[in-house]
Amino acid sequence: MTVGARRVPSAPTCARRSCRLPMRIVDFGSRICRAGFRYTYSMFRYYSRFLLTAGILVCCSGCASTVTSNTTRTAKEQMLLSEAVEQSLSKVDFSPLAGQNVFVEEKYLECVDKAFIVGSIRHLVMRSGGRLMDTRNDADVVMELRSGGVGTDTSEAYVGTPEIALPGMLTIPEIRLAERRGQFGYAKIGMVIYDAKTREVLGDGGMAMAQSDDNNWHIFGVGPIQYGSLKDNVSKARQRVPGMRRRRVPTMITFENRGRSTEAARIQYAGGGLIPSSGEVSQ
Repeated sequence: MTVGARRVPSAPTCARRSCRLPMRIVDFGSRICRAGFRYTYSMFRYYSRFLLTAGILVCCSGCASTVTSNTTRTAKEQMLLSEAVEQSLSKVDFSPLAGQNVFVEEKYLECVDKAFIVGSIRHLVMRSGGRLMDTRNDADVVMELRSGGVGTDTSEAYVGTPEIALPGMLTIPEIRLAERRGQFGYAKIGMVIYDAKTREVLGDGGMAMAQSDDNNWHIFGVGPIQYGSLKDNVSKARQRVPGMRRRRVPTMITFENRGRSTEAARIQYAGGGLIPSSGEVSQ
């Protein structure tokens, strides 16, 4: 730098840079502050909108409930018992009763689902060709029934840690990683037949026993994973037999008088409509 006739030395470059450095730091800090303020303001606006929307939904929302009820005995318990009874009766040979007049004596049978057991045995007797009699005097043979046990029980097992009570007020809760719950049905039915006239026993008779089961696994809270004889039978019952025609139950009830033609047998309702037996409504 030249002033008049003299040359004045200029400031060193490092000195000029050292003067600009604090200004850059201050400028960078102000930018950070402005960005932080903008971020905080945007988050405040977002959460305020969210809380306002949630409050409106809570104030304007409603609820509905449906009242349901269950039977005294669960369907699974009844299905397990009926399955065990059917399996035990499948081990009995009723073919010697073909052509015989049979009286089923049930006074020695004391158990749950007695009506189902007696009805199943009567059905099998008829399928084998036997004829059911209402009294002992009209029968050729008498079949006496007895029960050795008809009921259910449950079992439970899991992999994990049980609840542990520590000294003081601390307690480690129970943790179950995998859990199996099973319910079992048992049926033990005894039978003997003898001649209704001579009271001579026919054959040795005996006891027929069977078991049904339903097991459910829960792994890490996921489940149930079901298996057992009950699941297999329910799956088979859902299958439709090929070629089998399904007949629907009528939704309108009509009757016919004995000895009258189909065209004449009609029912007139209070509204004046006539419903023929074919199901077509005529006014």
